[in-house]
Amino acid sequence: MTFTVWHIVGACAIVAVAAAVIASARTRRKDIKKVAYMMDALEDGELNFRFQDKNKFNRTLNRIRTIFEKQRQAHEQDSWTKLIRVLTHEIMNTVSPISSLSDAMAKSVNEKGESEMDIKAGLETISDSSKKLIDFVQTYRQLSGVAKPIRKALDLKELINNVIALNSEYAASCGATCNYYPESDDLMIYADEGQISQILINLIKNALQAGAKNIVITAKMGKEDDTIVRIANDGEPIPVSAQEQIFIPFFTTKKDGSGIGLSLSRQIMRNHNGTIELVNSDDKQTVFEIRFR
Repeated sequence: MTFTVWHIVGACAIVAVAAAVIASARTRRKDIKKVAYMMDALEDGELNFRFQDKNKFNRTLNRIRTIFEKQRQAHEQDSWTKLIRVLTHEIMNTVSPISSLSDAMAKSVNEKGESEMDIKAGLETISDSSKKLIDFVQTYRQLSGVAKPIRKALDLKELINNVIALNSEYAASCGATCNYYPESDDLMIYADEGQISQILINLIKNALQAGAKNIVITAKMGKEDDTIVRIANDGEPIPVSAQEQIFIPFFTTKKDGSGIGLSLSRQIMRNHNGTIELVNSDDKQTVFEIRFR
């Protein structure tokens, strides 16, 4: 009798433990799925999800989401502040001389309509400054109107070699070389040929203007089946103080730069669900990385 009871108790205990393990495994699978969903959402920049606050694990995930949301808002606010500062700086640089020169010309004219100033030269200066301001506004319109990509399957080797050929004369005049070294010759991307070519041309020209003598482009498949293209050069490094701002519209470290090349490149890659980042810039080399997903 005692033997039978203990067997029954033991069997019940085993069943209970097994049930607990199964329930735990199911819960873990659900939790893993939640984490995977959250990671996908965060990677895509989508933070409009929220898990039900019915257990501690869900509340933790929601807290992580809130942290990311606050960081994104702070980053966006900072980006807008920098953009407004750059826009204000560029506009004031053009408008201030126009205003002061116009005022000086008006004050120099006497009651007879005569002036000691060269009115013709003054008007030409005002006209030139006005045209520069119009060009600036046109540049802004270009930045804010990136066309939707028309995608097709592209042979990456052919695309990059075409871009290198287009820049070969300019590179030669700078005493520089540009070469492509893919991990595999059959890499493909699904993208807008013209827009991606524009990104590559811009990066190569930036490198040449920075005094690069060797530009090396590499490509490989990533761990997540994404295609990674890296453009490295040995030109003058980007100042550390500017590295976080180079993708901000109208920010430039070049005297005659428009400051929209990298901004346009980032918008193009976002429209392709991809990324472009500065991964390194020091005395040895500057490296930009483009990822196609």
